[in-house]
Amino acid sequence: MQRIDLALEERLREAIARVTLEQTRSLVPRLREEVETVVRQSVYEAVAQELAGERHKP
Repeated sequence: MQRIDLALEERLREAIARVTLEQTRSLVPRLREEVETVVRQSVYEAVAQELAGERHKP
């Protein structure tokens, strides 16, 4: 019975690792897209603030 438990544990560990890897791979493109969006928006806002500041200088 102990061998069955060990074999089952190993198979479950492999299955969980496989699913976790698949899910992680599917998240990478979405995460990359989100990071790109946040960086673009941050740069846009920073540039807009700089330009607004330049307009108000005497």
